[in-house]
Amino acid sequence: MQQVTLGRTGRRVARVGLGGMPLPIAGRPDRAQALAVLRRAVELGVTLVDTADVYCLGEDDIGHNEALVAEALDGAGRPDDVVVATKGGLARPGGRWEPDGRPEHLRRACEHSLRMLGTDRIDLYQLHAPDPAVPFADSVGEIARLREEGKVRAVGLSNVSLLQLRTAEGIVPVTSVQNRFNPWDRSAELDGLIHHCGQHAITFLPYSPVGGGRRVQLLRESEELLRIGGEHGATPEELVLAWILGVSPSIVIIPGASREASIESSVRAEALRLEERTRRELEEAFRALPA
Repeated sequence: MQQVTLGRTGRRVARVGLGGMPLPIAGRPDRAQALAVLRRAVELGVTLVDTADVYCLGEDDIGHNEALVAEALDGAGRPDDVVVATKGGLARPGGRWEPDGRPEHLRRACEHSLRMLGTDRIDLYQLHAPDPAVPFADSVGEIARLREEGKVRAVGLSNVSLLQLRTAEGIVPVTSVQNRFNPWDRSAELDGLIHHCGQHAITFLPYSPVGGGRRVQLLRESEELLRIGGEHGATPEELVLAWILGVSPSIVIIPGASREASIESSVRAEALRLEERTRRELEEAFRALPA
């Protein structure tokens, strides 16, 4: 696969990563299958795995996916070229998803993630989401301190606006931004966030690239996407992933997978080279998708 530099870290990563969220949440596969998916990704050349402390069933299950990732990588000999990105800044009381960007929470979350991942330094630590109850600069500042202490190699942000990104850049070098981006939500492109990332050597990690489990079926039912896919020997999901990769060279996709076949499909998408005419046809097809 093509590789790009992760932010300004100097580390090279493949342009297809793996999003770990489907492996630990409700409806998750059994442990053996989850480990098989993670190890298959590494076999295929995936060198960035994205997880979070709250990728789990609830507050008693915090760190479930991080532990899975660590076990899978240990089983693969803990490859030096694989970057593990995790996140802190959410909580799961009663199974809910709630922001908690307090500095003391972020510090505890980072310490717990270090234990779950079995490492003394996290490759990429991302603020999961701004907390409206906490000054944004306070949350980012605490992660900057964790970086200064050597517990975090690089700092990322998730679910942020362009203004928040610029604020964070005044506090700490920002390596990545992880926001939603798919045919239904192109706000990161339209508001200039992706362009800014490309101009400032920040890697953009689009999450939910095919719209999530409920919307992916709409892609599969689109006659136009099926027609275009037939011309390229690709599924509608593979077309979408290839289209996203073409939006900016700063993008590394992190599609989720709960089956080995899913990550294999994502890797195939990276090999697609879409002409401008095809990209325009795809965008027309996206506009026709049910909202």
